[in-house]
Amino acid sequence: MLQVTPDTTIALFDTSAAQTTAQPQGIERVMLAENKLPVVLAVVLIVWAAVLLLLLRTERRLSRVEQQLAEAERIADTPRT
Repeated sequence: MLQVTPDTTIALFDTSAAQTTAQPQGIERVMLAENKLPVVLAVVLIVWAAVLLLLLRTERRLSRVEQQLAEAERIADTPRT
């Protein structure tokens, strides 16, 4: 008779499957104990927002330069009478 064993590979790779109640250690303990974690997260959010704004601003400037270049080429291509 064929005996089937349950597949446990998901449990090996899924970190949420291991229910640990260990106390935080190292940097995690410092960040949580002194309430620095929200500050770090806020700083990271501000940095990402700044990068996004910089990209949008650069895109707008590039679009303007492309329009000016296209207009200059169009003017240069028109025959003079």
